Amino acid sequence: MANVIDMLKCKCPNCKKGKMYSELGNLLMFRSPKMYTTCSECHFKFEKEPGFFFGAMFVTYALISAEMIAGMVLFKFILGFSYITVALLAITTIVLLSTFNLRISRSIWIYMFYSD
Repeated sequence: MANVIDMLKCKCPNCKKGKMYSELGNLLMFRSPKMYTTCSECHFKFEKEPGFFFGAMFVTYALISAEMIAGMVLFKFILGFSYITVALLAITTIVLLSTFNLRISRSIWIYMFYSD
């Protein structure tokens, strides 16, 4: 359970103390998250090889799919909104959660390979 909490907090997978990101990013200010190259505590190198985080793109796809399905169930079947409203809400949700999804997907990806 501690690994899941550390992963969601974007902590270093090696020491669980250092942060993975120097800036969390803000979509409304057009800033993307900035990732450290190494951990400030244990000097663990986050990107082991060029293109390492390419696979995180598939994790992002899974996160977006889960968010869309949950949104569709909530907005269409529970709240009874029209299909156009549901589509607009889904697109808005995806755009607003894009920086969060980027951070979390990279954290999930690195924890899949380098967590103890």
